[in-house]
Parts: sequence; C-alpha cells; structure tokens
Amino acid sequence: MSTTGRPQGARALPPEGVRDARESNGPGEGRPAIGRPFAFPLRVYYEDTDAAGVVYYANYLKFMERARTEWLDAHAIPLPELERAHGVVFVVTRAEIDFRGAARLGDRLEATVAFEAAGRAQLLARQSVLRDGESLVDARIRLACLARDGWKPARIPDDLARLLELPR
Repeated sequence: MSTTGRPQGARALPPEGVRDARESNGPGEGRPAIGRPFAFPLRVYYEDTDAAGVVYYANYLKFMERARTEWLDAHAIPLPELERAHGVVFVVTRAEIDFRGAARLGDRLEATVAFEAAGRAQLLARQSVLRDGESLVDARIRLACLARDGWKPARIPDDLARLLELPR
C-alpha cells in the first residue's frame, strides 16, 4: 500500500470524457490530446480549508493554476522555459467562476483545463474542479501573454500556438 491508500502503482480514474495527464497519446508518450480536457489530480489538505472545514474559495484558483502549469509541462513547455527562451510570461486578466459545490479535507479532486480560444496575445481557458466526476467549480480564465521586460502584450510563441491548434 502507498500513502494514498491505494495499492502501489494504482491511481484514480479520471471522469468520463476527461483524459488524464498520465495517459499515453501515441507518439509523445504521456501527452494529452489537444482539444480534450486535461486532468490534474489533487488532494485537499488541511491548508486548503477554512474554519468551516471546506476548501477556501480562492484556493480553487490555485488548483486551476496548477492544472494549467501541468498542462504545459505535459507538453514539454515548462513555464520557466517560456520565460527563458521567449521572454514571455502569462498572467490572469479575467476569471469568471461559478461555484456549484464544496470540497472538504481529504477529498480527491481533479482540476481540468481545455483551451478554447486564442488571440495574438491572449488565451481563453475553460476549467473545472471535479470530485468523482461532479463539477464543484466551473471557470473561464483569460490569460494575457506579456513580455517579461516591460510587461507589455506580446505575441504567443509560435510553438505554443501550434501546439494549441487554435486559430490565430
């Protein structure tokens, strides 16, 4: 048994229609399919909860940030590399969030991300936090691509734009 309570090597299955970050996608082993939601597994820790014992509302944004970061890593584009190689960073400029349920200490969750639109210097992501396939939080997150030097809008790097397969 591992510390997760599952046999060594066992893992929870993602909700129906969600591809797990650890699944194979043919060539590029371990990379999720483009155009399908990417799922990042999470567990609720004491530090994530408030005095009522439920996840503090702002922490759902942290969970979604982790999913976006893990999506990039799964595609071999780590955030530090974007900054180093292209001189750009991504910042959240808008977050529309609908809260539908509450997660509690010890819950096993999945944060999903699917990029649905892109402009010259911005991305729009649809994200959710799920427990056992049930949506607890749904969000649309707008991200701006900014030049590290000067914090002005910058074109999304071509390799990331190609990977997203989104119209430019």
